[in-house]
Amino acid sequence: MSLPKVAIIGRPNVGKSSLLNALAGEMISIVEPTAGVTRDRVSTVIERENRYFELIDTGGYGIVDEADLTGHIESQINQAIRSADLIIFMVDIRDGVTPLDETIARLLRRYGLEVLGVANKADSAKMFPGAGDFVRLGFGEFFPISVTNNLNKNVLLDMIFKKISHLESEKPQKPVMKLAIVGKRNAGKSTFVNALAGSERVIVSEIAGTTRDAVDVIFEKDGKTIMVIDTAGVRKKKRIVSDNVEFYSYVRATRSMHRADVVLFMIEAPVPISQVDKKLATFIIEEYKTCILIVNKWDLAKDSKASTDDFVDYIGKLLPALSYVPIAFTTAKDTKNVQSVLDLATELFKQTTTQISTGRLNKAMEIIKEERVGSHRSAKASFPKIYYATQIAVNPVTILMFVNDDKLFDEAYLRFIRNRLRTLLPIAEVPLRLLVRPHRKREK
Repeated sequence: MSLPKVAIIGRPNVGKSSLLNALAGEMISIVEPTAGVTRDRVSTVIERENRYFELIDTGGYGIVDEADLTGHIESQINQAIRSADLIIFMVDIRDGVTPLDETIARLLRRYGLEVLGVANKADSAKMFPGAGDFVRLGFGEFFPISVTNNLNKNVLLDMIFKKISHLESEKPQKPVMKLAIVGKRNAGKSTFVNALAGSERVIVSEIAGTTRDAVDVIFEKDGKTIMVIDTAGVRKKKRIVSDNVEFYSYVRATRSMHRADVVLFMIEAPVPISQVDKKLATFIIEEYKTCILIVNKWDLAKDSKASTDDFVDYIGKLLPALSYVPIAFTTAKDTKNVQSVLDLATELFKQTTTQISTGRLNKAMEIIKEERVGSHRSAKASFPKIYYATQIAVNPVTILMFVNDDKLFDEAYLRFIRNRLRTLLPIAEVPLRLLVRPHRKREK
């Protein structure tokens, strides 16, 4: 896939994430007045009249990060610069030229790339002449814009497309599968993502809470495009409500699960399953998300002579609703079993997109009815009857059953039907949604 790359570079809090969201027309990056919210490279594809480019948001250059990740953030910025075909050098028109702007200018001149200067926060035309001060940075005139007031956004987009018009721009391939990796803070999600992608795509640190945004990472495997979404670590609710960044991170994590085909639910082997893990499991069940439960840092658990069978039993007791979900044991820092998880995700995606013929489905229903009808025949009260069933959706596999009385199909009976269908049909490890509808049928 040939796609021009445009990276937004600038010091903290000049509006880089707001610009990415404005040009994309949707909320991609978290926007907060707090400097240093963006740490990883966050990107999206911009399209106009069958022309495309990848727009990359980066962390603020020179930020003194509260978690001592400044070096990691600057490494991500440098990677974005090296891969870019065009740099949008963003400054704050209200502040004028700052020493940090001059430092960034020297950095960009070292790379010798095409640079488009943009002076943000020019909230009215009266402020536009202030952009002239930035000529001394050595990149010509800076173009005044106001992301907040939507001033000159479309003109800027025209300028970007003109700057990259000489570059090949193929329509990007849609991912054949989207994976979202979720879990508590410091479970090893970012390390796992980098192992899948085969590069340092997101910041990895021993400090909990390193990832704040949902970062889409696209890579190819066996000629197929796959997206894996790294998400912020989920915390207890009472710790989220007091922190805006934490709140938006949690919202992005849940939204990422919604748009994923397969959720990689990661727990940390040496750490006991917590209420946060149980909360995530409940969300996965309630949303009928296809899931792999990943036990990461298995090398540390092995030191305590724990066996995989012991851990499977332990998980089964604490997360019984995920009993059908496959479990993978990985050590992401050593890339151990990482690729096998990807193969397993491909198999689960195949299961959850399976279209079962009506004939095969109803043969399975006949077997289920024979197994249950004996105990009901002797009862005086009405008993549940399934006349026929049909599949109406995939991912999740959704089956509509026409029955005599939907009130007779309690959760225990539906659970029995789900478990038996998983045994009888090629959907053993994926969620199954059952819908019941009363159907008037004259009995002979």
